[in-house]
Amino acid sequence: MRGLTFSARVVAIVISVAVGLLTVVCLQSALAIDVKLSVEEAQKALEAGRAPMEKANNQEEVKKVLQQASMVTRVGAHPEKDPCGASAILRTKRYRLEAFGRQEAAESKKRKMDVRMPDEFIKKVVDMPNMEIEVQLCGDDEYFAEGALIELQQGSKRIKPIDIGKAERGRKNEGSGPIFRSRFTAVFAYETFDPTASSIFVVNLQDGNEARITADLSKVK
Repeated sequence: MRGLTFSARVVAIVISVAVGLLTVVCLQSALAIDVKLSVEEAQKALEAGRAPMEKANNQEEVKKVLQQASMVTRVGAHPEKDPCGASAILRTKRYRLEAFGRQEAAESKKRKMDVRMPDEFIKKVVDMPNMEIEVQLCGDDEYFAEGALIELQQGSKRIKPIDIGKAERGRKNEGSGPIFRSRFTAVFAYETFDPTASSIFVVNLQDGNEARITADLSKVK
């Protein structure tokens, strides 16, 4: 900054800091879970779900589209690399809107005409105050997940869900490892957690076992 007056140097530094902060904010908003969505962003999410389903021409391609969709907001163990590892699908606003888009495409093909979700359905998703998660894990008893508790840990903060659904009765696990596979849902209020933070979902089972699902929320929309 040679040749600049003291005042000019101060202005330059302020601008540099402001640009840096703006970049960080933009990166966070671009990567983190979207708690607030505009109508335009909601429509883009619908299209993102609709487009691949429109291109799917048979059941196998539809299956691949649905599998890919479930991977986008999945945290924890990878289902192909660790089939019985604990994982969770985060049903964010974008997740639900893209699911609406896939449903639009499927109905459009079935009826041979364009089918679109009513605006009130879209608005209901955009205004949702909570995020539902679906936890998937394995155990040795078909009722191993019954009465499971869960909390979200962010640093020293411990966040309780506002609701926990009843766990499914375990289904036989076809792979190696524990005999049964089960799942349950939990609902967390957006206002209670940081949607940009690295987190851990801690599941406590009735038999005393614990499952931990690491989740970098900054990488989930």
